[in-house]
Amino acid sequence: MHARARRLAVLVAVLAVTLGGVASAQTPPKDDDRELPRQRDVRDKQPAKPAKKKAGGKTYLLERVVAVVNDAIILASELDVRLLPMLPDLESIDDEGERMRRLEKLRLQTLQDMIDEELIVQAAAEAKIEVEPKEVDAALAEIKAQNKLTDKDFEEAVTAQGFTMSAYKADLRRQLTRHKALNQIVRDRVSVSDEDVRARYDALVRRSESVRAVRLSQILIAVPEKASDSVLAAAKDRAATAVQRLRAGEAFATVATEMSDDASTRDSGGELGWIERGSISPEWEAVVFAMEEDEVRGPISGPQGLHVFYVQEVKRTEIKPFEELKDQLKAELIRRGMDKQTKLWLEELRRKAYVDTKL
Repeated sequence: MHARARRLAVLVAVLAVTLGGVASAQTPPKDDDRELPRQRDVRDKQPAKPAKKKAGGKTYLLERVVAVVNDAIILASELDVRLLPMLPDLESIDDEGERMRRLEKLRLQTLQDMIDEELIVQAAAEAKIEVEPKEVDAALAEIKAQNKLTDKDFEEAVTAQGFTMSAYKADLRRQLTRHKALNQIVRDRVSVSDEDVRARYDALVRRSESVRAVRLSQILIAVPEKASDSVLAAAKDRAATAVQRLRAGEAFATVATEMSDDASTRDSGGELGWIERGSISPEWEAVVFAMEEDEVRGPISGPQGLHVFYVQEVKRTEIKPFEELKDQLKAELIRRGMDKQTKLWLEELRRKAYVDTKL
């Protein structure tokens, strides 16, 4: 696929998500003369019987209906074009059976997305929500600017995606219509108070206060596997001595150099360096990430013996002041609320609608 066309397709998908969580651009019908094409009305044509043409005694399938949504239909050709930008990712799957399984799953999901989009467009028409030509022009200008495309490059990219310019504009207008419908119908269902924003910020602060890295040192008093009681007792005495020296004020590095059995860290004063969360076993992480800066803890039993840990420094996640983040947090909460309410609204639309899928 042409690189510029792929980039355009991706941007259209991003624009659709930005406009209200709708999937990538839907291919309009072939009638390019209509400013805002609609799917063919099932009352004008029987969707269950695809058009066929006989030539030389053979019958050719010209088109097939893959879904009926109230008085509208979705055609197989429209679904195929919608899938086009997604196919290169499937080509990297070597196993043909797995590739076909993924393709079928993708077809089913994409068709469901197209059905949801059609339901939103129909709801917008019922609510008399319209998009002006200047709004379409503004969206086109934004797409060109974001992709850094000239008018000529843009037309080439549109053509490479299987669109004419008039069809592409009609499809973009449908996206904008869905966006308006979500903002006017669903947005009223979402309420975010100042208290909600503050609670979200407080939760982030609590999370940021957790230690994300520690500069850790250790003293290891080695204990052989299946050690006798006397050997184990001697090891405990050595570990206790090390702790006593540390609590008496001796430098950890000095005690570690003299007493640690860990040859890999003994000469460096027992230092293990910076330890990130997730880089050590959960058992050890629960211990060392609960320690404060300049804290000594131990002895603690481990597979190699008895450990005495020392946290020299800690790193915590930094967070900006509330005043700097409140608008961003409010937008985040609204977006989450919109996602939830959009899902509920679509469920309502589906319950009230006649939907028949034919894949």
